[in-house]
Amino acid sequence: MSQMESQYEQVLTLSANEARQLKAAPVAIRWHSALPIYASEAFLKSVGDEYGWIGGTDQAGKLRCVLPYTVLRKPGFRLVRFRMETIPLEASLELEEEKSFLNSTMEYFRSVGADMIIPSNNTALFRAYPDRALPAPYGTFVNDLTQTDEMLFSKVRKTYRNNIRRAMKAGVQIKSGMEYLDASYEMVADTLKRSGADVIKSYDHFKRSVQSLGENVKIFIAEHGGVIQGCLVSPFSEYSAYNWYCGSRPEPVLGSVHLLHWEAMLQFRTMGVRRFNFQGIRINPEKGSKQEGILNYKKGFGGELIQGYMWKYSFHRAKFAAYSIAVRILQGGDIVDQEHHKLAN
Repeated sequence: MSQMESQYEQVLTLSANEARQLKAAPVAIRWHSALPIYASEAFLKSVGDEYGWIGGTDQAGKLRCVLPYTVLRKPGFRLVRFRMETIPLEASLELEEEKSFLNSTMEYFRSVGADMIIPSNNTALFRAYPDRALPAPYGTFVNDLTQTDEMLFSKVRKTYRNNIRRAMKAGVQIKSGMEYLDASYEMVADTLKRSGADVIKSYDHFKRSVQSLGENVKIFIAEHGGVIQGCLVSPFSEYSAYNWYCGSRPEPVLGSVHLLHWEAMLQFRTMGVRRFNFQGIRINPEKGSKQEGILNYKKGFGGELIQGYMWKYSFHRAKFAAYSIAVRILQGGDIVDQEHHKLAN
């Protein structure tokens, strides 16, 4: 190859790399039902002190993706949390494009004085993460609701199918409505306490978050003999419904919670919702652990395992260290602290 040919090839490579670079900047929120509900202004406003979308624009000036965020203000801290992963618009993104967008997003938040990016709860599952981020593996199970009822049911674990039939035969009924909001809060809070997990937000915060979604949230309960056996609070749009909050009695009627999730999926399917996202599992959890139990339960409904990352990012070393120490003392570390070591294996 001649020197001129070599130089020409280098120019083509540089041009191709530049074409995959996306520039991040704030954009107007233009949510619609084909996008995840967690990207909507109504949801973002209910969970953050500040909120918005960051958009990724290509070299031709075309908006290719958006990333919803909220800013939490604590004394002396500005904490950014991404409530959804990068959302492609129209066409999918290559991994190189998404990574460049996230790198540019970090530069934007650095420029506006953010102290750090903290992990989402379990609503965001990224395919990529920016340079110098601290990542951890994470996943979820997603059921395709565009299938027929028969196809969906055939993929459900056999024991679950039997439990669903037993619950129906026993007279368990699935109901829905906002009138079950108070009972659902109490049941979810009690379930979290029994599991040793973090206590749910205050009732006022819970109520505000749920009611802010208007017609884009459903509360389901499984009832037997006038007693609520389990509950499910599920935000949704055409894009997907989500297993946001779920709880049960200490010893519910056999199959009642399986029936609860199954009937919720069927109702969303008839409404034109395309997916049901069980919203969060640990990858390769310890055998016999609570996290393995959660994984196995969600896996039993036959959805596709989607794997990706959670991550956090430091703009201010001292504040990041202080945050990390506080979270370790109060909670044993955040999800990234607890799961990051798995990437080294």
